[in-house]
Amino acid sequence: MKKQVAIGPRPTNKPVLPLADQWVEKRAMVESSERMKRLTIDIPESLHRAIKGQCGMRGTKIADEVRDLLLQKYGKS
Repeated sequence: MKKQVAIGPRPTNKPVLPLADQWVEKRAMVESSERMKRLTIDIPESLHRAIKGQCGMRGTKIADEVRDLLLQKYGKS
């Protein structure tokens, strides 16, 4: 009885971006011609819950809401 092993295609040396990186890069190009930068902040859990709940009821994304608030405060530069 012979055991058969399937051999796949030869691996390539092409760099493969993770799907999350591809999504972020594509999203940045669609929303604006200006390059996007990531901002990370720490907020209390209760505030996060309140923001998430309000965004869920409005059908918006937290990032879009925060971006709008920052634009109101600091304007478009």
